[in-house]
Amino acid sequence: MNPFLPAEWLPVIFAGLMGISILLYVILDGLDLGIGILSLGQSNEHRDSMISSIGPFWDANETWLVLAIGLLLVAFPLAHGIILTALYLPVALMLIGLILRGVAFEFRVKAPAHKKPRWNFLFFAGSLLASLTQGWMLGAYILGFENGLIPTLFSLLTAICLTAGYAFMGACWLIHKSTGVLQRKAIHWAEITLLAVGVGFAAISIASPLASPRVFERWFELPQLLWLAPLPVLAGGIFLWLWSFLRKLPLPQDRLNWLPLAAAALLFTLAFLGLAYSFFPYIVPDRLTLAQAASAPEALSIILIGTLFVLPVILAYSVLAHWVFRGKATELTYH
Repeated sequence: MNPFLPAEWLPVIFAGLMGISILLYVILDGLDLGIGILSLGQSNEHRDSMISSIGPFWDANETWLVLAIGLLLVAFPLAHGIILTALYLPVALMLIGLILRGVAFEFRVKAPAHKKPRWNFLFFAGSLLASLTQGWMLGAYILGFENGLIPTLFSLLTAICLTAGYAFMGACWLIHKSTGVLQRKAIHWAEITLLAVGVGFAAISIASPLASPRVFERWFELPQLLWLAPLPVLAGGIFLWLWSFLRKLPLPQDRLNWLPLAAAALLFTLAFLGLAYSFFPYIVPDRLTLAQAASAPEALSIILIGTLFVLPVILAYSVLAHWVFRGKATELTYH
C-alpha cells in the first residue's frame, strides 16, 4: 500500500477516473451515434459526407466505454455485478447495436451498389439502438433499478431524450465539419434536437430529487442550495445562448463554427457533474457506497498504476487524431 495515498482515497479516485471515461464516451461517441441517427433518409452524397466526418475517430471513441466498464469490474466488482445484472437486457441490446453500427460502417462502402441501402439502414438502426438503450440504462440507474410503471415511463423518457441529445451533438459536429447544404441542414437539426435536450435535462433534474429523499436534501437544503445554484443557472444560460446563436449561423467565413459543439459538450459536462454530486458517495443509488463496493486497497493500488498509464495514452491518441484530421471533412475512401 502506498503510504502517501490513504486507502480511503482509492475508491474516490477510481470513481473519478471511471466518471471521466464515461463523460468522454458520452461526448465523443455520442456525436458518432448522433451522426448515425441523423443519416436516415439522407442522399448518398450527404450520408457519405456525414460518415466521413467521423471516419477517423469513431472506433477509438468506443475505447472510453471499454475503459469505464473495465474500471467498474476491477475496482468495484460488487457494484459491477449488481448493475449489470439489473441492466442485462439493455446492455446486451446496446452491444448488438454497437456491433451492427461497426459492421455496417465498413460494409456499406465495400458492398455492391444494390446492397448499400441495407447497410445504410443497419448503420442507422445500430446507432439508434445503442443510443436508446444507453438512455434507458441512465433512467433505470437514476431511479435505483426500481420496477413499475413510473420507472418504466421515466426510463423511456430518458432513452428518447438522450438519443435526441446524441443527435444534437452529431448536428453540432456537422456544423463544424461540413459546408453548404449539409451544414445548413445540421443547423436545422441542432435547433430541433436542442428542445428535446432541454426536456430531458429538466425531467432528470426533477426526477432525481423526487426519487431519493437523500438527493432532495443534498440539492435543496441550505447552504448547499446556494453554492449549487450556479449549475442549473449556467446550464439554462447555455441553452438560451445556443438557441439564439444557432439562428445566426452560418456566420461570414464560417467563423465560430466550433462553438455549438463546445457548448453542447459543456452542457453534458454540467449534467454529469450534477448527477455525480447527487449520488456521491453511492455507486448503486441508496444501496451501495464506493467504499462498500471497492476492491481491496492493495489491489486498487496496483490497478491504479496501470490505469494512470493507459488513460493518458488513450487521451493523447484521441487528441492527436482530432489534430491530424482537423478542419472540414473530406471524401471517405478505402484503399
